[in-house]
Amino acid sequence: MPTVTPDPAPSIAQLLAFYLEAGVDCALMDEPVDRLADMDVAPARAASQESAQESSDDAPKRPSLASMQAGAQARPVLPAKIEVAPEVVIAAACEAARGAPTLEALRGVMEAFEGCALKSTATQLVFADGNPQARIMFVGEAPGRDEDIEGLPFIGRAGKLLDKMMAAIGLDRSNAYIANVIAWRPPGNRTPTPQETLICLPFIQRHIELVNPDILVTLGNPSTQTLLQTKDGIMKSRGRWVDYDTGTRTIRAIASFHPAYLLRSPGYKRMAWVDLRAIAAALAALPARES
Repeated sequence: MPTVTPDPAPSIAQLLAFYLEAGVDCALMDEPVDRLADMDVAPARAASQESAQESSDDAPKRPSLASMQAGAQARPVLPAKIEVAPEVVIAAACEAARGAPTLEALRGVMEAFEGCALKSTATQLVFADGNPQARIMFVGEAPGRDEDIEGLPFIGRAGKLLDKMMAAIGLDRSNAYIANVIAWRPPGNRTPTPQETLICLPFIQRHIELVNPDILVTLGNPSTQTLLQTKDGIMKSRGRWVDYDTGTRTIRAIASFHPAYLLRSPGYKRMAWVDLRAIAAALAALPARES
């Protein structure tokens, strides 16, 4: 009979690589928590061992009715998880967003909002960065790992590229404003679900209304389809000017590639440059603001 050689145990480096691939790339707590542990297992096991030691008979004994009742009474009653219908959560988000009169109030409302499950896995809210008085606003999809740690949008590799793109047309974070449709990082940088997007949508819509830019730039397919209400892919929708209705005003909007996509596909930077030139021309054509 052939000898079966067991596979060698994985090294620490291999385990870390596995966790990173699975999306476990940062620690949320200082100490590990075994969330699979059953609080009833240890007491039941201890009671079983004690019963076995006290019994001098080999035959198993049935527990008495009194012991079963006592065990049932001692077992803690866990509160049932209350499921809320998605439309109720979305309605609550709409009401909360409408009630924010300023950006500071909107941030406070979002920090207190418990309707989005992403909040429980993210480190913190990633609200916005830049100048809220700017005439141009860039909106991406969702924060990544670096943004989740720092609490600011577009500060990782994609953010550095966005800074270079803005600098190419005379912009920086002192004269531009940056935010995301989703304000909490999805675990492992996964794509937000349609439900998560719908829950966060009222907040970014109110965000845009309060900033009131003259030009809105959506970066990437998800933010473009969500905000500009189109089913077209980014290849077809980019570079086209459309009207965006804030509820109080109609502003000009244009879609372009997300910097993260350009890092993966640098061949499209030429097309992104065409979009940037169109944005620069539109900014230059804006009338001076009334003081």
